[in-house]
Amino acid sequence: MNAGRFEQAIAAIDAANAEDPHRLVVSGVERPKEQAHAELMTEWVHRLHPDPSEAQLLAARAHHLRRWTVPRDEYPPGRSGYLRWRTAQKRRHAEEVGSILIGAGYDTESVERVQRIVAKVGLGRDPDVQIHEDALCLVFLSTQFDQLEDKLGDDDKMVDVIAKTWLKMSERGRDLALALPLAPHARTLVEQAVAAG
Repeated sequence: MNAGRFEQAIAAIDAANAEDPHRLVVSGVERPKEQAHAELMTEWVHRLHPDPSEAQLLAARAHHLRRWTVPRDEYPPGRSGYLRWRTAQKRRHAEEVGSILIGAGYDTESVERVQRIVAKVGLGRDPDVQIHEDALCLVFLSTQFDQLEDKLGDDDKMVDVIAKTWLKMSERGRDLALALPLAPHARTLVEQAVAAG
């Protein structure tokens, strides 16, 4: 690993995500949401893999790079609109991190590797992409569970969302998810989703 270019790239990604106007409280400290999520992604990647690659760590940091700049409500409501928004976001995140990495001196092959992980190309076949997906799911379960539950307002819908999340995770990711300090009702929903799957 070239520490200089890695640190330059991480600093640029963090600076971009620090502009997020949305806030998130993590461990009692209010932070820009995407910056906090990026740091949590990095922590989960380290827990999922004892020696993550440079590409994995860069992808973790840039997974939702400047996501707030294209709000969900710019796409139609419903699942189809959500999937279109999410697909466009993955493509944009990959493009933006590519520009940062080129600016930090990364070669084309390295840039493309990070972009493939960010875009989740090869999910289910590429171990690095699976770790990335597991980390994403763990960040969701640990920081956005209550917010989504309030938004949906329906236990059956939450169980469905959790079951779909569960299907995307590896056994290691699932084990870490079951060890999360969830509130009793949230744990019940997770257990129902696991049983349904």
